[in-house]
Amino acid sequence: MFVGDPSLTSELLRDSGVQVTAQRLAVARAVAACPHGTADDVVLEVRKDIGVISRQAVYNTLSMFAEKGLIRRIQPAGSPARFENRVGDNHHHLICRSCSQMIDVDCAVGYTPCLTAADNAGYDIDEAEVIYWGRCPKCSANTAKQH
Repeated sequence: MFVGDPSLTSELLRDSGVQVTAQRLAVARAVAACPHGTADDVVLEVRKDIGVISRQAVYNTLSMFAEKGLIRRIQPAGSPARFENRVGDNHHHLICRSCSQMIDVDCAVGYTPCLTAADNAGYDIDEAEVIYWGRCPKCSANTAKQH
């Protein structure tokens, strides 16, 4: 959702009822620059961009952006929370078990029994979260060379 155009980002923040500040814009840019980055990755990116900012200010901004639906918070098992600016669709993720690289995978289409609950227990289901685990091509190649 956040793109390189600062006026568009400012407009998105205002439209979501968020006061526009240099720090918040820097966090938005950092999330865009570090897809699937952890909060610590975002802190480092923001500090490269604007200099001094407290870790807590970045954490608070990430939390607020996620609550407002401006970014997406993902927390795979055994991993710290990660953040991305691709929102508004029901995409999934593929994570390398070796190097932890995470990439987006578009939602499965057609017959998808794993995305349809056998019993919805009365819930109005509007999203399914799927994480595929495996090894990226680079790690797979390195594993093959070691054997």
